[in-house]
Amino acid sequence: MKNLLTQRAASLGLIAILTSVILFHVLVLVGIIPQDIVWGGRLRTREELVEFELVSIVINFIMVLFVSVRAGIINLSIKPILIRVVLWLMVVLFILNTLGNLLSQNDMERIIFTPITLLLFVLSLRLAIEH
Repeated sequence: MKNLLTQRAASLGLIAILTSVILFHVLVLVGIIPQDIVWGGRLRTREELVEFELVSIVINFIMVLFVSVRAGIINLSIKPILIRVVLWLMVVLFILNTLGNLLSQNDMERIIFTPITLLLFVLSLRLAIEH
């Protein structure tokens, strides 16, 4: 895997996709993108939508931050073990998210977001296994 996908490519891919995901969730939050295509189509109230979308935005921002530190794009003093733990948590999150997308009630979520979360899983795994 290390020969097929460089650490730099995995980092830049993660940053690009996660930044796009943040923008997507902002667009859902402000109502430009309909809420029924996120969270498996299960959110019923505006309050649920705001809560879930804000949590998603914050989590994605934290992941961008950790990947950026790992890639040397941002220079913060974060212990390498913490970065490694966060990367492995991302691996778990993205495989679970992929499974969740497969079970979504919304066809668009299944068709579009399943491959994206699977790609995020692969890119995160690439960074997590790096020594």
